[in-house]
Amino acid sequence: MSKPREETPLMKQYYTVKEKYPGAVVLFRVGDFYETFGDDAVKTSKALGIILTKRGNGSASEIELAGFPHHSLDSYMPKLVRAGYRVAICDQLEDPKLAKGIVKRGVTELVTPGVVYSDHVLSQKHNNYLACLHVLPTLQKAGLALVDITTGEFMVAENMVDKIEKLLHHFQPSEVIFDKGQKSIVLPYINEKFNTYGVDEWVYAEQYTTDILLQQFGTLSLKGFGVQDMQQATICAGAILHYLKSTEHHELQHIKSISRIEEENYVWMDRFTVRSLELIYPNYEGGVALIDIIDKTLTPMGSRAIRKWLLMPLKQPESVMQRQNIVTYFMNNPDQAAMIADLLKPIGDMERIISKVSAKRINPRELLQLKKALAKLKPIQQTILDHKPTTELSILVSKINLCEYLYQKLENELNDELPLVSNQGGLFKKGVDKELDELRDIAYSGKDTLMQITRREIERTEISSLKIQYNKVFGYYLEVTNAHKSKVPADWIRKQTTVGAERYITPELKVYEEKILNAEDRINGIEYTLYQKLVNEACEFIEPIQHNAKILAELDIYLSFREISIKNNYTKPLINDGYELKITAGRHPVIETQLPAGESFIPNDISIGTDSNQIMIITGPNMAGKSAILRQTAIITILAQTGCYVPAQYAEIGVVDKIFTRVGASDNLSKGESTFMVEMTETASILNNISEKSLLLLDEIGRGTSTYDGISIAWAIVEYLHNHPKYRPKTLFATHYHELSDLANTLQRVKNYNVSVKQSAGKIIFLRKLVEGGSEHSFGIHVAQLAGMPNEVVLRADDIMHELEKDKVKDKALKKVKDIPKINYQMSLFEANDPQYVKAKELLSSIDINTLSPVEALLKLNELKNVWERK
Repeated sequence: MSKPREETPLMKQYYTVKEKYPGAVVLFRVGDFYETFGDDAVKTSKALGIILTKRGNGSASEIELAGFPHHSLDSYMPKLVRAGYRVAICDQLEDPKLAKGIVKRGVTELVTPGVVYSDHVLSQKHNNYLACLHVLPTLQKAGLALVDITTGEFMVAENMVDKIEKLLHHFQPSEVIFDKGQKSIVLPYINEKFNTYGVDEWVYAEQYTTDILLQQFGTLSLKGFGVQDMQQATICAGAILHYLKSTEHHELQHIKSISRIEEENYVWMDRFTVRSLELIYPNYEGGVALIDIIDKTLTPMGSRAIRKWLLMPLKQPESVMQRQNIVTYFMNNPDQAAMIADLLKPIGDMERIISKVSAKRINPRELLQLKKALAKLKPIQQTILDHKPTTELSILVSKINLCEYLYQKLENELNDELPLVSNQGGLFKKGVDKELDELRDIAYSGKDTLMQITRREIERTEISSLKIQYNKVFGYYLEVTNAHKSKVPADWIRKQTTVGAERYITPELKVYEEKILNAEDRINGIEYTLYQKLVNEACEFIEPIQHNAKILAELDIYLSFREISIKNNYTKPLINDGYELKITAGRHPVIETQLPAGESFIPNDISIGTDSNQIMIITGPNMAGKSAILRQTAIITILAQTGCYVPAQYAEIGVVDKIFTRVGASDNLSKGESTFMVEMTETASILNNISEKSLLLLDEIGRGTSTYDGISIAWAIVEYLHNHPKYRPKTLFATHYHELSDLANTLQRVKNYNVSVKQSAGKIIFLRKLVEGGSEHSFGIHVAQLAGMPNEVVLRADDIMHELEKDKVKDKALKKVKDIPKINYQMSLFEANDPQYVKAKELLSSIDINTLSPVEALLKLNELKNVWERK
């Protein structure tokens, strides 16, 4: 049974707002505070760590309360958004002093995880995408739209559901909206980590969403954007615009166009591949991802763009080489690269600033930053064009729009130092507005007059401590300490008594006060109007500035590629349209930077994709480096196809169109899927999506089940990949199943390799070198010993392993395991009646070989030797 509502005028107003935004936490402005009520208060108290109180405590209309000062909105609101809440900011829409009855209030902004401008929520390095997913009931096709309201980027895609799901995980939206009527269909494709929101079904009508798009872009059709035949995608795009407007975001001038995500131009990588290769996020806390190594960008735009490049490598050799040529140019022109880097550093986030201009949310300091960014455009363009750049680079920087009119206007009108808010004056230079200059003269001369009045009254009254001060209640007043009260002239009017002083006013003081305050109010009003006019003029330059931001981001990435290539000794790969993948002395770009001082990375060669070498079976012990070799092969390929140099002595890359990995173990218990089920599901996805130019990295396939099942599955997979009627995907297959090495005898394009080790004094040394030929040992027990396993366990495991190796028949071997005795390896060095027998027995009995360290073992052995010699 619900609680009865409190029916005061204020609470009636609150409930009206809450009913309009039922899924949001309503921050309700009351005086100098934002208050929350009821369930919202409970959520807010928990998320923000503030005190939860109650109004009407114990009464029938008791209600929870939690609030914070209005000036703390930028501190508290982001915490609610990061907690996944939608936040409706309900402000006072009129001056309480002028209101008749209750103050008019309304929601001025609905902030959601995917629709937010606050710098306190956003990351400069990541886009903040809002996504919309719509699936055909047949599940054959789905549409996806993505918008970043902070940059104006608007993209759509339409494809099979699994491919759309891949894109969703690539772009990692902060929020996903969907048709409420499709909840049961859509949610299985949305990872539980995404914030979701269901939108009314009627919004997803084709005609309605098309009309919204045409209205947004001011066109008669969508043909100019190349999306007119993408029904599901355009429905999603229209639904996103509807959602933005329903969240009180009506200033969307910066969303100027819409583009297709042309998947056919980019390498296919599913989310398992992106995760296992640790391209963007490390798999373990405190780890390092590839992006952490290659992102040396100097601007937020560059940092966001380089992530897209890494997740979407190019497939066309020509496009890759165009990027390479620019990187090479900067490699060969270090002075020019340094000059461009210096010019990029102070530019800031031009892309997000111009979006704030469009949304009318830009503060004066951000507008000043835009001016500083515009000032760098011409020097960047000239620095490059004056030094004989490559054709690709020349074309790129020639497209920079210098926006000279806007730059000059900002330069001529704005002061060099600005306040944070636009309604407190101090924004514009002298000469911008005649009335403004006149009012400033009045205000400043008025203050000079106040100083003259102060000096004159001190001389007249001989009150040396006399001061003229100001507050909002009394305006300007004369303050006299109690010690000088007797000197106060009769024409002064007493206004207030304080502890230790009296406050007075005079008619003359009030005249000047009115002049000054009226002038200051008018100054602030004129400056605010001029500021809004300036912001509106800047809106005319949204599109060219967005275009400039993309060019600067691209230049930034090329400089980043240059820096890491020089610092880490990368080489320029040869890119072609062939099938062979050849890497000489390849290295893992992340691992090599994390090695202890003095330890060097062991490079390895890979040559695959020829008529004689399609599948590499890689065996070798645990910890030898098999997984690292697999991963570095994929990462080198990805870096090459983004246009970057690569960590190798030589690399020749026949472009791949898909990269698949099945590396590492995981489960999905929430969906009832075991580790082995997840392994098989991911492997099935790979086998069902391979192509001629795919690169497959398979690690320990089949290990999640029994040995014989695992070997059988792994064997069948290798045969399937080798004998496929259409495709010959390049495959690196790491395994502990040494039996798979026999496949090289019957399958002509299967070759055996192993990661070599060296055995010395009963120990193994990892050489981490890939050599031709198979391996018959995994050295798992040695690795267990290195990991700190109790010696008793290690010795018992060694006994069991040797017994199992004697008999390969499963049932018989397992039966024998139970009967294997624990062997005591103590040797009798003496006869029972030997004089030294008792002493030797005591010595041997005192040794616990399960806990004995190597040094202790040598000392005990020396004692036994001494006993023997004395005999």
